[in-house]
Amino acid sequence: MSYAVGPGDLVLCVNAAPNHVTGEPVPLVAGETYTVGAVMDFACPCGRSDALLDVGVDFAWCQTRFRLLPKPKFESRISSASVPKETVR
Repeated sequence: MSYAVGPGDLVLCVNAAPNHVTGEPVPLVAGETYTVGAVMDFACPCGRSDALLDVGVDFAWCQTRFRLLPKPKFESRISSASVPKETVR
């Protein structure tokens, strides 16, 4: 694979062109993000990818249709609780 994609990774659809074998439209939307359910180490018939990605839409799609999005970085923040002020009467 050109980059390491695993289950649970977030990918961006960059190619929603018709199916390269049948010519039928695909249900993917360019610019939409999908979560990878599974990676199947199977050479795509187009010869451009050595893996198919299952993103929960129909069956599996050529890896070249997607780009891996970076994982969000966790930033821990220390927050202070506000304390009510006492009033003297």
